Amino acid sequence: MGLLVPILLALLASLFGGLYLLGAFRKQRPGEPPLDRGSIPWFGHVLEFRRDTAKFLERMKQKHGDIFTVQLGGYYFTFLMDSLSFGAVVKEARTKLDFTAFAIKLVVRVFSYISMENESKFSHDSNNRHLMGDGLVLLTESMTKNLQNLMLHSAGKGGDQKAWSEDGLFMYSYNIVFRAGYLSLFGNVSSREAGSTEKSFEMDRIQSDELFKEFRKYDQYFPKQAYGVLSPRERIEVKKLLGMLWKMLSLQVLKNKDNPSGWVHELQQTREELGMKEFMQERYMFLILWASQGNTGPAAFWLLLYLMKNPEAMAAVRGEVDRVVKESGQEVVLGGPIVNLTYDMLKKTPILDSALEETLRLSVAPVLTRAVMENMNLKMADGRAYQIRQGDRLSLFPYTVVHIDSEVHPDPLSFKYDRFLNPDGSKKTDFYKNGKKLRYYTMPWGAGVSKCPGRFFAMNEMKQFVFFMIFYFDFELKNPNEEIPDIDVKRWGFGVMQPTRDVGFRYRLRF
Repeated sequence: MGLLVPILLALLASLFGGLYLLGAFRKQRPGEPPLDRGSIPWFGHVLEFRRDTAKFLERMKQKHGDIFTVQLGGYYFTFLMDSLSFGAVVKEARTKLDFTAFAIKLVVRVFSYISMENESKFSHDSNNRHLMGDGLVLLTESMTKNLQNLMLHSAGKGGDQKAWSEDGLFMYSYNIVFRAGYLSLFGNVSSREAGSTEKSFEMDRIQSDELFKEFRKYDQYFPKQAYGVLSPRERIEVKKLLGMLWKMLSLQVLKNKDNPSGWVHELQQTREELGMKEFMQERYMFLILWASQGNTGPAAFWLLLYLMKNPEAMAAVRGEVDRVVKESGQEVVLGGPIVNLTYDMLKKTPILDSALEETLRLSVAPVLTRAVMENMNLKMADGRAYQIRQGDRLSLFPYTVVHIDSEVHPDPLSFKYDRFLNPDGSKKTDFYKNGKKLRYYTMPWGAGVSKCPGRFFAMNEMKQFVFFMIFYFDFELKNPNEEIPDIDVKRWGFGVMQPTRDVGFRYRLRF
């Protein structure tokens, strides 16, 4: 009996200590946002959040207002749901709100990549050199050549050029854009290795398609992996897929490529010079492949689908594409050269730009998260202020708060290709909430220091693909009356949403 009491006390202490660590006793302090821990210790609301992020956040907003704190898998996230106050998060110093601290943990869990010291500085400098300005011009040229190879390699080479081909629009768009982007960034099969230029083009088509098939398998597991809820069988499959993908992006493979982008070459060289292990460099190569090519293909799918479902929009974009080609002095002649789509030509497409921005408004739904590095005071646009605790997370979800807010974007669930055009054809940037002009009226690329550095290349990729489709092909839905598919709610928070099903279409060369 003498031993029983200390044992029971020790067990009780362990129980209460565990519950404390799980957040079971956290209370809302004066000046803090409303707190909703959920009914399950440590997990909190994570199951409902993962099941349908948008629906959950709207429920919390109805319950608590436009700022609240919820427990999600051991962390406390404060969601700011007032679009006029987004600047308070975006502009805050990194000493208080840091994207990198949050991203590093996610990258380790998903890609098994351990960042090096000063990672963000090296990457930032390289991004500026190669993903903007002259570097972007070179990438655009490379993307044009690779799209020509993938989409038009059979043009003018005999056979029935007017025969229809059939495919799923999502898989076709994702496949072509991913492969062309990969080849533009990581390089082409050497003509010396292949034996001829023509053979190297063929090997590029074959090898890039093999890579896409494995990438697509991995991508379907990505949301579960990011949340850490893979089953034992799925973990084995993901490990196997990652092993194959790392091998396909090995340094030995990449160093034998011709025409690698300066961006990828510099990122790899920097890590090699700093002594990073080869296997870790290969993991980094896959990370940048996913970051650069995981969203552009799905977005291109939505843009083509919206255009196909809106004849007025398709006619406007087609007219602009034809005009740009004509003004470039190029003409299409049977058996002649393929149109060289240049960086300068892409700068003359305001209608396509607006249609793309409208597509991103409807299809991109990131959760933008910062780690709270110290206790801070968050001031909102209406004068309210809230205390946010060190160690928590502060998040924005622009999709419901801005993208489909009917006050900001009237008739928000409809595709309006000219929504981002002024009557004179210039870019429209004036959007309002409660009578006040919004600075952040769409946020598909994030904002502030974490804004996607590759957004200019990504936009050009999508525009080039759609440009070639519209100029070189007739294409139509197999079922013209087919409804636009729903989005897969399991992918909320991970960039461009994907459809719950594919849409059949057919296409053939126009010339």
